[in-house]
Amino acid sequence: MANALQNAASTPELRRRITFTLLMLAVYRAGVQIPTPGINGEALAAFFEKNAGTLFGMFNMFSGGALENFSIFALGIMPYISASIIFQLLTVVIPQLEALSKEGEAGRRKITQYTRYATVGLSLIQGMMISVGLEGMAAPVGNEMIVIAPGWGFRLMTMLTLTSGTAFIMWLGEQVTERGIGNGISLIIFAGIVARMPSAIVNTFKMIGSGEMTVIFVPILLAMMGAVIAIVIFFETAQRRIPIQYAKRMVGRQMYGGQRSHLPLKINIAGVIPPIFASSIMMFPATIGGFIQIDWVQQVTSKLAWGSPLHTLLYVGMIVFFCFFYTAVTFNPVDVSENLKKNGGFIPGVRPGKKTAEFIDKIITRLTVIGAIYVSLVCVLPTMLINKLNVPFYFGGTALLIVVGVAIDTLSQIESHSISRNYDGFLKTGRIKGRR
Repeated sequence: MANALQNAASTPELRRRITFTLLMLAVYRAGVQIPTPGINGEALAAFFEKNAGTLFGMFNMFSGGALENFSIFALGIMPYISASIIFQLLTVVIPQLEALSKEGEAGRRKITQYTRYATVGLSLIQGMMISVGLEGMAAPVGNEMIVIAPGWGFRLMTMLTLTSGTAFIMWLGEQVTERGIGNGISLIIFAGIVARMPSAIVNTFKMIGSGEMTVIFVPILLAMMGAVIAIVIFFETAQRRIPIQYAKRMVGRQMYGGQRSHLPLKINIAGVIPPIFASSIMMFPATIGGFIQIDWVQQVTSKLAWGSPLHTLLYVGMIVFFCFFYTAVTFNPVDVSENLKKNGGFIPGVRPGKKTAEFIDKIITRLTVIGAIYVSLVCVLPTMLINKLNVPFYFGGTALLIVVGVAIDTLSQIESHSISRNYDGFLKTGRIKGRR
């Protein structure tokens, strides 16, 4: 890692990309501190202090503290993720969208444009619901109202402000992807999670000082987090290598081919997408239920409370679904088989064409089952343990998976940019195993 960063610093273009990425993330963190007008900050802070270990605490962590401040970025990037989920699902069932996705770069740009429009629509809906819910909420101590001047003026202003903030974050992510080191949306989520760690550590020491947490428990917590990080790194870099043999062929008087290679398949091809998608979907109804004080809505919200059996079951089910769905979208065994056949490659002992596609699909299915189980355990088990032990911050498996996964992807992106500029410093010490 040190060699990777050293080589990155010596590459002018890569250095500019890293600098640009850091500046965009700094702009995002500055926007988190800008509050939305019309909010009583003290009352809102008291509310989040009481609900730090609930779903609000998790949503606040993913937004990097923007929800706690009710800043212009309070909705975060989650509406964009929700819109992306919707269009990826629609691409499978709507022939027109499926045709667009196969038109190359032009088709993908069109789908991206539709996703942006859907993001604005979802942000407007969520902004209106949150503003209405805030009008009926008060601080737990003193019963002081969170909204200073309730009414349609506050609702419209909040709706437009939050929507504009989400659109700006979406633009920042796209700029980081195009002009930075890539993975713009993931890096924004990564920055939001990491930014909450200092305050979480301070809160932990406060609880130790007040006697709410024993000193003996801290090493146990650190050991558990270290174990989860080690497991995540192992599974995210593990590969199933399928041997590939290329047939010899004559081109003029030259003999080509005959080399041996391999097809690397990741255990977790979908990466951090399944837990992000699942968290986004599970946050949406629970957040609405937290703001709307209606009996039947509150009953549904209580059954879907973070850590409840129904919530855990649905959450694991969505993670498994998105593991298979995203793998099917991003990896097509038929296309891989056809490409191998065109280039004279084959898997020893397997006939080219349909049999090769079936063989690869069988391996992908088994790997996805293992990957889905691993992601589900990493996301759910530490969260349940932390909730049972009453840790004063949320840093469960989902957050660790995102942080470690995005860090590995970012290092791989830096390595790819460096190698593409004819710098072979990475090759001397071994390449970084990327997750894709």
